[in-house]
Amino acid sequence: MRKSYRVKKEADFQKVFDQHNSFANRMFIVYKAEKKSQPHFRVGISVGKKVGKAHDRVYVKRRIRQTILEYKPQIKNEYDFLVIARPITKGCSMNEIRENLVHVLKLADLLTN
Repeated sequence: MRKSYRVKKEADFQKVFDQHNSFANRMFIVYKAEKKSQPHFRVGISVGKKVGKAHDRVYVKRRIRQTILEYKPQIKNEYDFLVIARPITKGCSMNEIRENLVHVLKLADLLTN
């Protein structure tokens, strides 16, 4: 995923958190903020230390990024959103991560169908 599709700065993360639009299931929490003037969506991914050691966190982040790339054409362009992984994601398969992430993105109304 290109850098232009990522929320990287702490100030940008805080702007999304301040909107208080959160949606969750047992594996993920998604915060979203509307930004009408941008050409495409931006995503920030946060996997905390409670998920596990560094290699566990990288594993989960890669699975989240891959799922977002697969659903990229269906994600609405006018949003910044953050995906926060809960500790239960450690050791889950790609299918479980994909199903739960798609579920929470649908709850947040970020996918067009």
